[in-house]
Amino acid sequence: MKNRLVLSILLLAGLVPLSGCSSMLERSYLVVSPHAEHPVTADDSNVLQAETYQDLVNDVLYFVNQGMETGVIRLTNYPRDVETDLNNACLEVAKDAPLGAYAVDYIEHDCTRVVKYYESTIHITYRRTLEQIQSIKNVTGSSAIRQVLLEQLSLFSPEVVLQVAYFTEDEAHISHLIQQAYYDAPAVAFGMPEYTVTLYPQESGQERIVEILLTYPAPVEELRQKSQSLLRQADLLADTLGELSGAQGGRAVHALLRQQVTDAPAGTASTAYDALVEHQADSEGMALAFQLLCDRTGLESRVVQGVKDGAPHFWNVLTLSPGQYAHVDASGEEVLLLSDAALEALGYTWDRNEIPPCL
Repeated sequence: MKNRLVLSILLLAGLVPLSGCSSMLERSYLVVSPHAEHPVTADDSNVLQAETYQDLVNDVLYFVNQGMETGVIRLTNYPRDVETDLNNACLEVAKDAPLGAYAVDYIEHDCTRVVKYYESTIHITYRRTLEQIQSIKNVTGSSAIRQVLLEQLSLFSPEVVLQVAYFTEDEAHISHLIQQAYYDAPAVAFGMPEYTVTLYPQESGQERIVEILLTYPAPVEELRQKSQSLLRQADLLADTLGELSGAQGGRAVHALLRQQVTDAPAGTASTAYDALVEHQADSEGMALAFQLLCDRTGLESRVVQGVKDGAPHFWNVLTLSPGQYAHVDASGEEVLLLSDAALEALGYTWDRNEIPPCL
């Protein structure tokens, strides 16, 4: 009985330092179990144990998750070639694991035989900072990606890094979501930022890290000041309208914009700031201004990128009631609350897969 008690205490001592670690290792090739993913040795809580090749991969990945430059793995009862598996495990983490492909420059190891086990010290050199590793956001699905992008664009963040589960898309899909998020945020939409999208690993994978680097059209502090001015003006105008709903609300916003804003040539005044503060805008600026006033008065709408008479054009789809929608072109005198058929008859075309039917 005494021996069993001592053994239980030792096992508990080895398990306690692992609380909270498993959430950092939610990867497609990790097995979820009630036991610790990274068992430590009984005599040193800083040394991880491995008995299989997958243990080795998980242990090295754990070091990367923690941003550790050095870690120790003790291989006990190991049935395979230790040196070969260490080489392969380090290479797999550095090249094939999303976090390793994104954050790691290279991984080295040395190995020593100690009586009945091997002890390997892992040395990791990074090309990302610990802050960058810790700022990675875990998401699943396009809606979650778009929401994070919206939040980061609203902050004028220069870098967005996402760890995406069940990723089946490509860079073009991410680019499309960036553009959608831009038009979802009219209060900070001062020109589509330049961006680059990089996937890690680049070839393929069910789970990928998506790195997005953003360059804005003006210094961030200047853009923040413009956003504050725009929101003050939008709120002043929204106060004159009160809380709105449905078709009546859409007409009220449309009428206000037609009173406040004069038309500008396409591509010259394309922001809500141009429309509401400078009082001149093209179709893109008018659509963003309409969107912003809808946001401030309780209406639900979205910006549509389409074509009118062969040229790029922007307008909005307004929610009249649950499941009922209508087109509104704030840059036009009469294009208001139209169905798909009516708008198409006027020379408009758009991606119908992106926009709910307006009947």
